[in-house]
Order: sequence, then structure tokens, then C-alpha cells
Amino acid sequence: MGETKTLLRIGALALMWGSSFFWIKLGLGMFSPVQLVLARLVLGAAMLLVLCRLQRARLPRERRTWGHLAVAAFFHNALPFLLFAIGETTVDSGITGVLNSTTPLWVLLAAPLMGTSSRMTGTRLAGLVVGLGGILLIFAPWQASGLLSWGALACLAAAASYGFAFVYEGKYLSDSSSSPYSIAAGQMILASGMLVLALPVGGLTPVHVSTGPLLAVLVLGIGSTGIAFALNYQLLASEGAVAASVVGYLLPVVSVLLGAVFLGEQLHLRVIAGMVVVLGGVALTRLRKPEREASDVPGDQADGLGDDTAGRAPRPLAPLAD
Repeated sequence: MGETKTLLRIGALALMWGSSFFWIKLGLGMFSPVQLVLARLVLGAAMLLVLCRLQRARLPRERRTWGHLAVAAFFHNALPFLLFAIGETTVDSGITGVLNSTTPLWVLLAAPLMGTSSRMTGTRLAGLVVGLGGILLIFAPWQASGLLSWGALACLAAAASYGFAFVYEGKYLSDSSSSPYSIAAGQMILASGMLVLALPVGGLTPVHVSTGPLLAVLVLGIGSTGIAFALNYQLLASEGAVAASVVGYLLPVVSVLLGAVFLGEQLHLRVIAGMVVVLGGVALTRLRKPEREASDVPGDQADGLGDDTAGRAPRPLAPLAD
């Protein structure tokens, strides 16, 4: 029964996060990128505040925590959400999901720069090289029909922003005494304020109300942003980071299938091959060390690339997805 519940959570989370690119594409039919992301953040914050209320969790009070949350809100929410929305004005939703799957590779690059990873093992280096090769295969800059464009680069930059954010949050927010729900709610509130400041730049265009895009943004904000975080935390709490990381491998599959079935998006075999290569590289970077070797390298836990030890409280803000 417990395993069935875990599989259902993994499936639901993969569907929510993997479908977010599909909802973004639909929402752009009514909103500008800035308007869409602002609506998404406000709805996600509202949902998380409701969860805080139900859990009787209070927002953080420490000024230092809010300072770290401001950095996390920019690099984990405001910037990447906006870059993905801008990217999807010219890039298919399925491709966006594939590019998002490169996030763990950027985590691997960011961790040593922030002093949270002890060393680069041969396996991880191989995974990084393989993953970057997969990105090159997807973009195919040597072909006229390649995907190299400003929109695709914006999506890749969003994934890189996620990578930095996950490492930053693991270093500065993982030991917070506040509830993960309150941390996430505070982060969403700050990110919403950042998007309000961006409204004068591309956020004041007329909105022509349409039922489909409006419903898409509601699902994106409440489901793929608010509820999905709560589900991710439940999965981390019950099964640990390794089980939660499985979701990251399912996201591009979900985004590609939704785009192909409902939006008529077509994928070349080269892009599918590139996706497989990227996920293979990610899998290499996340291979667990033998128990004896891992015990000698405690720093690996901080970069989000190892497993959580038994009895350790899960990091609240380290999903592998949008």
C-alpha cells in the first residue's frame, strides 16, 4: 500500500510539473509573459498560504531568512518562470520541458563554485560531458533547421537559474527553523512583488479574456505551482530525495507527449535522441556512491546530488523541475 501511494505521488507530481509547459503555452494565448508569470506566482502564493493556515505554520520572522528568500525568489521563481514564458513564445512546450531537464547539470556546475560540493568525481564529470553533448545535439547549431534561437537560449538560461537556486537554497535555507510551507509561501510572495515591478515592461498590454487560457493559468498557478510543491514535500518527507528525483526523469516525457497530442507539436528524432542523451548524463551525475566511499565525502549532501541520510530532515526547496 505504501509503495502504491509513493508511485501515485510520483506520477501526480510528474504530471503537474511536466504539464506546466503545456499550460504556459495555452496561457500565452491570453496573457503576455509578465502577466502570466505574475498570475502564476500570486495563485501559487495564495495556495501555499492556505496550506500554511491548515498546517498552522507562520511565515518566517528572521530578517536574515527573508534576505536569503529574496535571492531564492529571484533565481528560483521570478527569473526562470519569466524566461520560460518568454521562451515559449517561440519554442514548443515539449522542447521547453526537454531543456528544463538539464537543471541537474547546472546544479553540478554551480555546487563547486558555491563551496557545497567536495569534489568532481570521474562519473559526475562523464555525466556532465554527456549531458552537455545532449544539449548540443538538441540545438544542432550546425544545421539550418537547428533549434538555436533566443527563445531556446532563454529556456536554457532558466534551467541554469534553477541550478544556481537549488544550490543556494540548500546552503542557506535548508536549516531554517520555519516550516517548508512557510518558506515557500514567503518566497512566492517576494517573487510576486518582483513581477509587479516588472509590469511596466511588457505587463500592461490589453488582455482579451478567453476561457481556455484563463483555466490554463489557474491550473498552472494553483496546481503546478502551489499544490505541486506540497506534494513534493510529502514525497521528500516520506521517501527521501532519491525517490523524489525520479520525477525529474519523467518531466520531459510528459511535456513532449502533451505538446504532441494536444498542440500538434512535432519532434525530430534528433531532439528525442538529445533528450535521451541528456537524461543519461543526468543519471550518471546522480549515481550513488558505495556506502563506504560516501561516508568519507559529507559535502556531497549539500550539492543535492547524493541521497538523504536516514533520519535527516529533507530539504524543503530542492525539486528538479519547474
